[in-house]
Amino acid sequence: MSRRPQVRDDLRELVGYHSPQVTVDVRLNTNEAPGPPPAAFGEAVAAAARDLDWHRYPDRGATELRRAIGRLYGGLGPERVFCANGSNEVLQTVLLTFAGPGRRTLTFEPTYALHAHLGRITGSEPVAVDRDPGFTIDPVAAAEAVRRVEPAITFLCSPNNPTGMVEPDETIEAVLDAVTEVGGLLVVDEAYGEFAPRSAVELLDDDRPLVVTKTYSKTWAMAAARLGYLLGPAWLVEKLELVVLPYHLDALKQAAGLAALGFVDEMNARVASIVEERGRIEAALGELGAEVWPSGANFVLFRPPTDGATVWQQLVDRSVLVRNTASWEHLDGCLRVTVGTAEENGRFLSALADILGAAAPLR
Repeated sequence: MSRRPQVRDDLRELVGYHSPQVTVDVRLNTNEAPGPPPAAFGEAVAAAARDLDWHRYPDRGATELRRAIGRLYGGLGPERVFCANGSNEVLQTVLLTFAGPGRRTLTFEPTYALHAHLGRITGSEPVAVDRDPGFTIDPVAAAEAVRRVEPAITFLCSPNNPTGMVEPDETIEAVLDAVTEVGGLLVVDEAYGEFAPRSAVELLDDDRPLVVTKTYSKTWAMAAARLGYLLGPAWLVEKLELVVLPYHLDALKQAAGLAALGFVDEMNARVASIVEERGRIEAALGELGAEVWPSGANFVLFRPPTDGATVWQQLVDRSVLVRNTASWEHLDGCLRVTVGTAEENGRFLSALADILGAAAPLR
């Protein structure tokens, strides 16, 4: 009888990263945009698809797309932009390049689970440090943790997933100073950055070991496209290009990314609408007696006044799906709701009010 090949010893106990797939009328669990891009975007992508040389490999460097993205950020050159299949592949490539066996990564928990998950997959040793009560990060303690652990890569997620909180400039700068001392790299994950009042992009410099990762999935309403990018020093981007697979970014995806950048005004309007609805949800949750954390993202973390797991199931019973975040460290009883359309948000709030035996908030 033949023997089956075995996975690596360090991956045998690994649990995959996923979100529950449940058929409901209102799906507010995966932080997707509440609506599609403009119809003209689809028409632009269709036109680009008709003109593609399908028998030829795509531009290996995605130069035109990188140049266009760089223009969004004060004229960064394409050599300071790296694109990949979603920000998750961007993160994976960074880990493959600068972490790996014999090296550590550092996260501040609770935070985006895929940072540590991808670290394990790429052979790194993930080290986690707890945030303070209220899910803040003390700048001095964070810098001390960096000096103690000496990680190859330190992750800060801002706005943080799943809490939604935005890291203050002083926290990012303190961690960056410590990372520089130990010869590491700071990755600021800004998947939700456009919904927040500030960005770490302003701290980028060729002499600083800092990168900022972004995605088209949220702001640009393009989760189906799986397109993300990184902004950072030219020397770092050059190393990433040595590691990523050849022709990893297909021509249609590059065309879609370029087409989206022609609709900046529509994107800004979408962000403004989501931020307004986010405020409505936060206020209504407070009226319903929930504990609510301030969000700079397109979702809100809250703890209902009764058992969170029971509330989650009762929402599903009413055909509303939110994220049960109890599996995250320190988030017992917490739920995370994505900002949807005004109608979807109303359905969620009405269902939650019904469950809690309260009158539905009017605004």
